[in-house]
Amino acid sequence: MSRRTPASQLGTHSHSLPHAERAPLPSRIAFLASPIWEAQQAMQRLSARYGNVLPESAEVIVALGGDGFMLQTLHRFMRSGQPIYGMHRGTVGLLMNEFSEDKLLERIAAARVAVIHPLLMCARTRDDKTHEFHAFNEVSVFREKYQAARLRILIDGQERLAELVADGLLVATPAGSTAYNLSAQGPIIPINAPLLALTPISPFRPRRWRGALLPDRARVGIEVLEADKRPVAAVADHDEVRSVTSVDIRMDHSIRMQMLFDPGHSLDERILREQFGY
Repeated sequence: MSRRTPASQLGTHSHSLPHAERAPLPSRIAFLASPIWEAQQAMQRLSARYGNVLPESAEVIVALGGDGFMLQTLHRFMRSGQPIYGMHRGTVGLLMNEFSEDKLLERIAAARVAVIHPLLMCARTRDDKTHEFHAFNEVSVFREKYQAARLRILIDGQERLAELVADGLLVATPAGSTAYNLSAQGPIIPINAPLLALTPISPFRPRRWRGALLPDRARVGIEVLEADKRPVAAVADHDEVRSVTSVDIRMDHSIRMQMLFDPGHSLDERILREQFGY
């Protein structure tokens, strides 16, 4: 799901039901749309055709917009357990299916399922407060001012890099590996791979360090060195915490989101295609 660049993935898997076991056509759909005109018009037409119920009583949620709106929808219904089917009515749509008003019920019933888990960020600030946020794309730390950040990196409590001097550092899920992570020269991760990408942002020292691939059960600790002189902010998708002294990041496997994709256009297929694009 993506914020700054091409669209957005981790600790996930995808599958489809055998033909004989496919779910029946849904009868209760909740349509949600981004504020843009195209999405709002699409919601009106689809609601008139298929009905529109409150999200709490829906069998499936249909999100109309781009990847940014899909990210908002994932956050909003993070603990509901309801499947989400997106249709592209925005500017970026890697996480969305193609838009069509026809045979929507049949498309949803035949859709492939991608199960994704978010990252949990725990950021501590100079005033000794703790802030927790989830991220489906990535958690990133950035320098707040003109001076580069100095960061110490620990994996599962063990120091792996005593000092990274860089603009910042990010941890991306597979779903987020094609977003900001890719722009920072990080690896694209298949959606069903149990991995996280640890990627530096404009590293100065060590110059040749290009990041690491980690198991999705790993706990990443980032300590900010010289936090007063070189302030750092931490961002989980769209939630920002400034003046942090340390950040702990792990995948929250207790949260399980189901995203629905048309056959032949599943999220794992799109991520695979990204690796052969230019």
